[in-house]
Order: sequence, then C-alpha cells, then structure tokens
Amino acid sequence: MHETDVIVIGGGTGGYSTALRAAALGLEVALVERDLVGGTCLHRGCIPSKAMLHAAELVDGIAEARERWGVRATLQAVDWPALTATRDDIVARNHRGVEGHLSHAGVQVVRGSAALTGPRTVRLTSGDPAGREWRARRGIVLATGSRPRTLPGLEPDGRHVVTSDDALFAPGLPASVLVLGGGAIGVEYASLHRSMGAQVTLVEAADRLLPLEDADVSRHLTRGLKKRGIEVLTGARLEAAERRPSGVRATVRTLRGEVRVLDAERLLVAVGRVPVTDGLELGAAGLTTDDRGFVAPADWSRLETPVPGIHVVGDLLPPPSLGLAHASFAEGLVVAETLAGRSPRPVEYSAIPRVTYSSPQTASVGLSEAEAHRSGREVVVNTMPLTAVAKGMVHGKGGMVKVVAEASGPVLGVHLVGPHVSEMISEAQLVVGWEAEPGDVAQHIHPHPTLSEAVGEAYLTLAGRGLHQI
Repeated sequence: MHETDVIVIGGGTGGYSTALRAAALGLEVALVERDLVGGTCLHRGCIPSKAMLHAAELVDGIAEARERWGVRATLQAVDWPALTATRDDIVARNHRGVEGHLSHAGVQVVRGSAALTGPRTVRLTSGDPAGREWRARRGIVLATGSRPRTLPGLEPDGRHVVTSDDALFAPGLPASVLVLGGGAIGVEYASLHRSMGAQVTLVEAADRLLPLEDADVSRHLTRGLKKRGIEVLTGARLEAAERRPSGVRATVRTLRGEVRVLDAERLLVAVGRVPVTDGLELGAAGLTTDDRGFVAPADWSRLETPVPGIHVVGDLLPPPSLGLAHASFAEGLVVAETLAGRSPRPVEYSAIPRVTYSSPQTASVGLSEAEAHRSGREVVVNTMPLTAVAKGMVHGKGGMVKVVAEASGPVLGVHLVGPHVSEMISEAQLVVGWEAEPGDVAQHIHPHPTLSEAVGEAYLTLAGRGLHQI
C-alpha cells in the first residue's frame, strides 16, 4: 500500500487548488484524475465558453461599428475551424500551465479513477496500475465535480441534442437553436449563438431568467436579450420533444397556456448539473449523499464530512456552495490549510461574486432586494441606469447598477447589468465582504469617464451626497 499525506480525488478547480496549496504547505499530495487536470471548467466549460463569447463580442462589434458609428464594416464570414483552433489553443496552454504548476509543486498526479475503501484508504479502479491501494495520513478530499443534467428521451447525441459539455464542440454553426434553461449557462449559450447568427429561442420554466438573482437583474437582462432578437419564453415548460432529420421539434406550454411548437436545428439542454459520485463507493467509508446527490459536510467551516478526515470541495457540495470555479478555489484553500493543521477562515459564500457572461453581462454579490427584505432588516435601495453616465452612453447598451443596503447600516448586495460588468464586481465583493456602509464607499472617487462612475454615484446618493442622480 502506498502512503501519502493527502489524497485528492478529482483534478478540477477544487481538486487541483487543494493539491497545490497543500503541497505549498509541505504536505505530500497524490491527485487522482481519470481525465485531464483542469476538469470541466478548463476543458468544457468556463475557459472555452468565455473564449467563444469573446469571439462573439467581436462579431457583435462589427455590426455596432456599422450601424451606430458609421464605420463601413461588414462581416464576410466566421471561419469556424480557425475560431475553434484559437479556442483550443487557449485551453491547451492553460492545461499545460496547470500540469506545470502541479509538477513544480511536487504533486503526484495519478491517472485513473479511485474508490474509497475506508476513512483513510482508496483503491484505483482504473488507470495504471488498477487495483493499487493508497493510504492518506492526513486526509482524503473528494472533488469529483458534476455533469450536466439530461432529460429522459433527450439523451445528447453531440449534434442535434447537446449539453453545455459538448455544445461548443458540436459540428459547425447551427442556423437555429432552442435553449432549455434560463440560468447562467443557458443565457450564455443563447447569447453566443445569437451573436454567431442563429435564431435563438430561450425557454425557462421559472417566471424569469436567472431566477436566483435580483428581479431587476432578470428584467434588464431579458430586455437586453430581446433587443438582440432572442425570443425569451419564461414560465414555459417543455411538454414533448422529438428528434427529426434536420434537428428537433419541441412542444412548449407557455405561462398563458398557449402551446408552441418550436423547430430548431439544435436543442441545448441547460437545466442544471448533478454531482458525480459514481464509482466513489462512499458507503465503504461510511458516507452517503443527500436526496439531491450532494455530499454534505458536517462542519462547513472545515468542509469536513461526518467521517473525520474526509473533506469535500466544489460541485459535490450542496448550497450554500455556489457550484462556481472561483468558489471551489476558495474551498480548496480552506481544506488544504485545515489538513496542514492551520485554522483558516471559512468560505464566506455571501460575498462570492456571481457572473453571467452574456451580452449584456450580469454580475452580483450579496443579497437581492427580496432576500434582504426577507431577512427582516430595514432596507434602502438605489438603482441607477448605466446610461446616466457618459461612458454608459458611449457603450449604448443600457444596463444598471443596483445597491441594496441596510438602513443606517452596511451594503448587503450589489447587482450590475451591462457591458463589462464582470470586470466591475470585485469592488462590490470587498464592499459586501467588509460590511462597508454606503458612506464609507462614497468617499472614494471613481475615475471619469468610466462605467464604474455609476457605481460610485449609487453609493453617493445612498449617502445623501448625490451629484448627477435625480
């Protein structure tokens, strides 16, 4: 039996961040990964999708240059193989970077799958050599991630029916796309395909897009997507779907009871993700999943399961964990430092930013207005359109800043919609995380002219010092 200090099962963002930090603290680490280190985020999700969304932004810019700015530019064609080659190069370079970091840190990467055989032991169930057993002196970290949820009878085929795992790698550009699911993934892929020229219909069962975000975020986002020609059906449910030679035909019932028959070349199922625990044999270590398939910690401050020494990070965690790559980085740091005998601060999930990289983008941190009211606090709110500042007029894409604060108290939530707001949310993370009051932030000057001025003006108004907001 091979021994090491820490065994990490799963090499995605949560797993490799745990491994890197543990190794930096002097622990001997074995990282078991059956596919490629970097996981879904690097190879099928965050990185390739944002590369494609950047290309989509460039395509949109050509139309804006012609229609708004008098630049006589036209889009001749999208060279799909060249575009995907650039995307794949970005992914490959990031992958080599992660592998290099792990090697330099001294992390032993074990290729294969692993199953628990006890509270401190695992067995390789595939890889080289299969059957080898390992023992962890300090602890085991479960970081096996998640996979897209699928619908019965609509199993992905990689061409006409796809999920977020394979949508980017399906052949060619479809002329029409039906997206099921109005969460962040569905909205991003709807936006991407529309930029590339597809006719897009976005169907969400809840009464609004991004149903977990502030209602004003949903409203402004929906307005922006519709302005771009995306058909948005909220409060709509899929009743039937059938594959056809040219794509998929779906029957949808709308909130008003109207039955719509929708034909699309491609159906993208984006109805959530489910934890991956297949083959882990959790029971051998005395662990079980909850009714949703998550592995819940007994101690959230240490992310330690009911079995001492077994920790969990990433998409295996239930809420309040967010299933976001940057959240799993933070979780990995906490677990690694705990295993090294330190006492790290717990992850503060309420101060973790949430971003949707569509056009328009959304970015939020902290409580929505409705959540703040439900908490029993006396709440004050200020909303300011981005077009109220000069740079917002330059961009001409609408959007807003919304600040939710406790009356005579700290900022509870910040919500942004508009161009490039993903790059503006970090300030709000500090404001919410440090429990700053609007007056604390209002004394700091935002540069002119920038979109961030709208954020500064929102705080100034709440602090009773407003300049441009009426």
